Amino acid sequence: MIGTEATPLLDPELPHDASRADDERIVVITRETLLRAKAQIPDA
Repeated sequence: MIGTEATPLLDPELPHDASRADDERIVVITRETLLRAKAQIPDA
């Protein structure tokens, strides 16, 4: 994934019932990137 690393900033903002593994990162991508990738992202 190409984007901006935002784990330190956004990790504390995750809902209480959400989590991530130590080897996972939160990455911010542009809307344009998401729309272009949507065809390859499963709905379920």
